[in-house]
Amino acid sequence: MSGIDVCLYEVMALPGARGAALVDWTCGLALGSAGEPPCGEPESAAVEAAELARMSMEYGTFRSPDDEAPPDDGTGPDDEPPPGPGATGAVEDLIVTTRTAYHLLRFVETGHESSVFLHLWLDRDTGNLAVARLCLRDAARRLVLE
Repeated sequence: MSGIDVCLYEVMALPGARGAALVDWTCGLALGSAGEPPCGEPESAAVEAAELARMSMEYGTFRSPDDEAPPDDGTGPDDEPPPGPGATGAVEDLIVTTRTAYHLLRFVETGHESSVFLHLWLDRDTGNLAVARLCLRDAARRLVLE
């Protein structure tokens, strides 16, 4: 079990890691960050990554086909909270690829309603996407939030 700083330090030890953050996807707040943010400001990077994470959780397109969809009452996706990362078929992680980098977002499961994810910005030439995914998975499992 580790805290936020230890978790981010571990993730930043990956070859090619340029920046990392723990972000609350419901409000876009960075709970901790390390390295350099992708766009120069950690707050902007957290808000933008949170928007992507929120969309992946709110819309059924990204859920497993095995999940039962709630009946559509015509009120829209904002009226019911999206399923948390621990829900069956919920999104585990997201990968965004650019010409020079990978952005990995790994949702963190907690004992209570989970709304946080790890965001890793990885250099495409020096990083290893498969190793980074495994490292983020393990770091998210060990992370202790108080």
